[in-house]
Amino acid sequence: MLCISSLNKTYPNGVKALSDITLKIDKGMFGLLGPNGAGKSSLMRTIATLQEPDSGSITFDDLNILEQKDQMRKILGYLPQEFGVYPTISAEDLLNHLAILKGLDNRKKRKEEIDYLLEVTNLSEHRRKNLGTYSGGMKQRFGIAQALIGKPKIIIVDEPVAGLDPEERDRFHNLLSTIGDSVIVILSTHIVSDVTELCNDMAIINHGKLLIQKSPLEAIELLKGKIWKKIISKSEKDLYSEKFQVISSRLFHGQSILKVFSDDKPDTSFDPIDADLEDVYFSFIKNLISL
Repeated sequence: MLCISSLNKTYPNGVKALSDITLKIDKGMFGLLGPNGAGKSSLMRTIATLQEPDSGSITFDDLNILEQKDQMRKILGYLPQEFGVYPTISAEDLLNHLAILKGLDNRKKRKEEIDYLLEVTNLSEHRRKNLGTYSGGMKQRFGIAQALIGKPKIIIVDEPVAGLDPEERDRFHNLLSTIGDSVIVILSTHIVSDVTELCNDMAIINHGKLLIQKSPLEAIELLKGKIWKKIISKSEKDLYSEKFQVISSRLFHGQSILKVFSDDKPDTSFDPIDADLEDVYFSFIKNLISL
């Protein structure tokens, strides 16, 4: 169990990135949702021991993460949203170097793990190419491989499918789902459907504050019977936004499909619709609902 208690972080420029964040994260896939600047990366960097909080605590079972950083790094796999590589080193050689740093001293077992990681990230054919020649998607796949070295107990991935094509994305999702059966995987993403499909627990944060932590199904249940839909012309959008609590709108064949939050039917022209996690996300981000 990863326990985060009353975590606070304010940067020197005055931005309060984390405000009294308290979470309990058990084994499995955990989705972290929030807009840009919400505090997701600040939270993950703090868990990964890359920055100090101003106050609060983080523990993993009996491990005090903020005081036992070296022990935490031995059991951590981390893929930040942006990461660098040594351009003149091959993927195979760099993975081997990183595996040694992780404590994998047995050469045979190290090679077996590297072979496996290159296979599941679809990089086996490119293992001896210098990383500087990799495309953006290939570098992202390499980042996934390095995050999984040493069979970590906690894996943190920040926007992991950026730059991946649909087939690679499915491959990575399947890999994460398999791994998530026995370890903690924290998935930070703006793709709400990924959290719906992959995660058994999730949280939404905004402006450094925790808005909700529930399973996706429990979160969706909060909006049961409260989401309504109507198709309107593009010119009517502003009028409806002033009159109703609009969750979202999207264009479809030149018209807007409007979704609004309301305890009761807004008017006779609206139809009820089943809520989804995207509705939950927008409802909390827009302060239409709170816990």
